[in-house]
Order: sequence, then C-alpha cells, then structure tokens
Amino acid sequence: MASNSIMSFGVSPFSAMRPRFRVQAQNLDGPVIPTNTVLPSESDSGVTAINGVSSSSSLVLDTKHEKNDSFIVEKNKENGKLIIEEMRKGNDDGDAMVLEPLWDDGYGTQTVEDYFAAAKEISNGLDGTGFGLTLHHKALGKAFEVRCLHIPVLDRTPFEGLVKLVEEAIKVEYALAPNKPIYLVGDSFGGCLALAVAARNPTIDLVLILVNPATSFGRSQLQPLFPILEALPNELHVTVPFLLSFVMGEPMKMASVSIENSLPPAKKLEQLSSNLTALLPCLPELANIMPKETLIWKLKLIKTAAAYANSRLHAVKAEVLVLASGKDNMLPSKDEAQRLARSIQNCRVRNFKDSGHTLLLEDGVGLLTIIRGTCMYRLSRRHDLVRDYIPISMTEFKTAMDIVGLLRFLTGSVVFSTLEDGKIVQGLDGVPVEGPVIYVGYHMLLGVDLPSLVEEFITQKGIVLRGISHPELFEGRRENASSEFGVFDWMKIFGSVPVSGSYLFKLLKNNSHILLYPGGQREALHYKGEEYKVIWPDHPEFVRMAARFGATIVPFGTVGEDDIADILLDFNDLAKIPYFIEYVRELQRGSVKFRDEISGEVASRDIAPPLILPKLPGRFYYLFGKPISTKGMENMLKDREAANKLYLQIKSEVENNMGYLLKKRQEDPYRNFIDRKLYQTLYPRSESDQTPTFKI
Repeated sequence: MASNSIMSFGVSPFSAMRPRFRVQAQNLDGPVIPTNTVLPSESDSGVTAINGVSSSSSLVLDTKHEKNDSFIVEKNKENGKLIIEEMRKGNDDGDAMVLEPLWDDGYGTQTVEDYFAAAKEISNGLDGTGFGLTLHHKALGKAFEVRCLHIPVLDRTPFEGLVKLVEEAIKVEYALAPNKPIYLVGDSFGGCLALAVAARNPTIDLVLILVNPATSFGRSQLQPLFPILEALPNELHVTVPFLLSFVMGEPMKMASVSIENSLPPAKKLEQLSSNLTALLPCLPELANIMPKETLIWKLKLIKTAAAYANSRLHAVKAEVLVLASGKDNMLPSKDEAQRLARSIQNCRVRNFKDSGHTLLLEDGVGLLTIIRGTCMYRLSRRHDLVRDYIPISMTEFKTAMDIVGLLRFLTGSVVFSTLEDGKIVQGLDGVPVEGPVIYVGYHMLLGVDLPSLVEEFITQKGIVLRGISHPELFEGRRENASSEFGVFDWMKIFGSVPVSGSYLFKLLKNNSHILLYPGGQREALHYKGEEYKVIWPDHPEFVRMAARFGATIVPFGTVGEDDIADILLDFNDLAKIPYFIEYVRELQRGSVKFRDEISGEVASRDIAPPLILPKLPGRFYYLFGKPISTKGMENMLKDREAANKLYLQIKSEVENNMGYLLKKRQEDPYRNFIDRKLYQTLYPRSESDQTPTFKI
C-alpha cells in the first residue's frame, strides 16, 4: 500500500514566460497532503525532476521559442481521472522571445550550495526533490518550458505508477501541441523512467537526454554493498549518507561552477578554496536518504526500473542522447553508454571523462549547450538549423574562447576593413551591419583563421557569422560511443550549417551574415607551395543566389599561416606511404560528395591533413575589402556570363587583399611573437587594446 503523499510538477525558477497551468499528481491512496513545490519563476519554462538514490533527475518538457502553456495534472482521488486546472499568470501576449548574441544564460549564478538550500526547504532528504537542474534552469528557461517532478521521500508509488504519471502529463502536452517535440531529461533513475515512457509512447515525438542512466544498476560498483545496507543496524545507518557522498561527485568541479576562467591563478585558487570550504560540509547531504526504509525502497525501485527499461529498449523510437561520466563511481556509465548506443536505434553519446556521477551539478557542463551542439534542439518534428538556431550565450562564448585561447594568444590577430570610399581602417567599421551579407575569402591551413575571425565579429559588431561547413560535420558518421563534446559540436553552437543551396537560401532570406569559403577543405588542406593560392570552383556557386536577395558580398583575405607552421608532408607525399591511400579511402567510404568534377580542383577527391612542423608564431592579418552590393543585379539570375564576371572580380579582390597584407606585414614591428609579448610586458594595456601594427 502506498503511503499518503503528493507528487507534483514544479515550474522552473527561470522561465522566459509565466506558466498558465500547474501540474500536480496526487497518490491515489490516502488523503491529500499539502505541499508547496512550485519553484519561483523568472522566465517561461517549467522542469520535472525524478530522483534516483544518488541524485535528482529531470524531465524537460516542450520546446519553446514562442509562448506555450504550462499545466497542472492532478489525479482525482475517487476515480483517478486526469484533471487539468487552468491558472493564468502574467504574460499572455504570445510574443516570441528573441535572444541576441552573448545573451545571459545565468550559468554560475546558481551553485551546488543553492541546490542544497532549495532542496532542504521541501524535503527531509535530497533524493527526489526535482532540483537536479538547478544550475541550468535559467539557460533552459530561454528555450523550453521546464518542469521538475518532485517525489516526496516517504512516497511509495511503484515504478509503473510513476511511468503512468509522467506519461499522462506528456499526453496532455502532446494534445496541446502535437507538432512540437517533448524533451525528457532523466538523470540516473530518471533515465530509466524516461526510457520506459518513450517505449510505451512510440508515436509521440520525444527527445531523451539520459545522464548516467541507472539502466546499468545491475552492474553498479556498489552492488556488493547493497545487501549489507539492508542488514545494517539502524544505529550505524547514519554513516551511509556520509560514505556515499565520497563516490557521488567531483567536489573540485562542483566548487568551480561560479569561478571565472579569466581570473588570475591566485584569485581563482582563493575563490576555489572559499567555495570548497562552503561546499564540503554539504556533500554528505547529497546522499542524505532518510530513514533506512526509504533507502531500501529506493534501491528496490531502481532495480525494478532498470529491469523494466532494459526489457523495452527495442521499443524506443525517440531520439536519444546519452551523457556519460568517465569518473562515475556509482555506475559503469561509460560502458552503459556504449551498450545503449548499440541497443537503441537512434542513440548518440557524449562522454565527459573528468566528471563524476552528479554530472549536472559540476562545472563546465551546460545542458542547453550540449543539446544545441549535438543538433538535438528543434522546434518541430523536422530539424532546421536556421529556424531552430539560438545565438551563442556569454558563457558559451567565454568557454569557446578559452578552448582556443592558446592559438589566440600566439597569433595576436589584427583585422582591417574597407570603407565605402575605399579607405582601409583598422577594425570592422567597413563591414555592413544590415544583412544579408556574404563574407567570401581564403581558408588558411587547417582552418586556423576561424577562431579570431569569429571572435572579432562578435565582440566588435555583435554579429554571429553563420559558417557554411562541410556536410560531414553534420552526418555523425565519425561519431561513436566514445565521442566527447568537441570542436565540431562547438561549430554548431556558433551557427555552422552544412553546404547546401537550401540552407544558403534560408540564411539569405533570414538576413544573416554568412561566412563562405569557396575553396573549402581543398584550400584548408592544401599542398606544399600553395600558401595563399586561391583554389575555387570553376563556376560561381553563390553569386546568383546573392543577387536574388540583393545581398552584400564582402571579399576578404587572410595571411599568417606560413608564420606558424611549415608543411613537412602534404597529401602527395603521404600517398607514397604503403596502404595510406587505402586507409584514406576507407575513412571516406560513404562520405558526402557535394562537388563533382566540373568544380575543378575543389571537386570531391581523396584528401587528408598534411603533416606540419610548428614554428615560433608570427601574426594573423585579416583584410575585408569594399562591400559589393548585388541590389539591382537580378539579371544575373539568367545571365550566367554576368554572374561569372562578378565571381571572378570577387576572387581577384580576395587575392589583392592578401597581396596587400603580405606586403604590409613586412612593416609590422610586432609581427614576431617575442617582440609582441615584450611590448605587452612593457606597456600593459586593457584586454580590448591591441599591440600596434603597421601604419595603413
């Protein structure tokens, strides 16, 4: 017999729009017990958290860009029917939220200490509180209606009862918006619950985010200890939470959540020490499952949940993303991720090798970032990288710049642009603000020109460049169960889309700023002696499309690759190594071919990165030429000769820009890395100031 309790769906503290409904599920046995688990809200989202023994799990329901309703689901005590109670609150105008680049995602404003403080307000123990997404509420609230499921400590609802509870809530949301996906985020035990719901509802458009799912419970490292826990005298049970706290999370990563990476090392160490001092007394609370009977019940519940979910993996039709910690001391999460990837037909994996079991409470893990970087975020059944794109947030920008920080530090990039009157100025004053704009240029060796270029546009102009990238980055062919969140994922966060006429059309129609390298990988992986050789297709691929929308085309040149490395062996040299060609062709088997032989040197062909020898860095230089407007050039849609003439003009401008930079860099007294750093040491300046360069 289940004990008297209420389980409720609480609204996230950081929804972009106010909820119209609340969800409350009453256990059928016993009277209603009053509870207050609706979280305070700042934005329009709601989150559902379901906890396993170790940590809270969450269900994220309903994609959001435009207004949508929250809801309360209440089970009637007499007949168990679903009741929807409307509660109108605030903003009902239905306006879509528009996020600007570098929007505030709130990451770091909520810490693990806030998680403990909030959890204590509603429960004797931390298990089942629904606060597992505390660190992510504000960011998620910009894109979702987020709801958290709270399961009281003394609740004894069997697993199938919990499945039906979540299932009914999902069916209500599906009835309200059948064309929108519903996201279920399940952490530990919640992963089993999310899989069970998905298996029972194959026709509902679900996206599952499973964080260290407890489907591997039968292989837990702690499995030999569970029988001992049952036999443990009540007097000794108080030691269990303390012991479990040592295997649940990584305290250093938890304490680092609110620390800025840009701080000096001494300051970071001081803040880390302070955070640890405040956090460590709380860690035993992380596993504070009281009393003993509750712990035993939870263990049995997880065992049932794992068996139920594992027996139905074949029936899961939803998109699934598994997030696995490499240092999970409670569950074999890394191995389990590989098993699930093999067992579920549409399953992808991202590994976090330095994280513990409580992944979502640790530093460096942004759930919304992961969802978007893996292309799992969508507003309808069909994924569209233009319509579904959310600009990069401030935290994401800082994190990405830290990742490429060494390259930026070594190359000291300088950017120039050309005004309408032909005058060259330092900075991006000559770059158009209004779109659509296509920036067309030369792709440096290995694409090392990208980080500084993207950074300058975001910091100087507040513009996100939508890069046109090789379609292989989006196919997922090279992904496997050992994949980590890496460079290709970050490119998607920054707005990259695959090469295709349809995406170029959509971006132009959307007035976007588009970054295009016609030479593509052929330029970026060029041979010896081809430094600064513009290798483009024989025919225009973008000019007529630009003319259709009256877009502005800005040709630009970049130089500096020969100042950071020399090519030791190019593809032609590597091809002489036995079996190398066979190896390359095997890697490229089944890859996307989007250019044929009529494209000349850039046609799809066997290619591989060269072997390079780094050297003392010089400096990167960028020059954006005079903007070319295509307004009034609609004749190019039919006049191929006119289109080709403009195409050759753009190509010539790119070559001229590089020629100018190659000549002028000889006059730069700080082209050399050592000279540049000596100057910065002698004349320390603010981060926004640059070391001087040549005179224009």
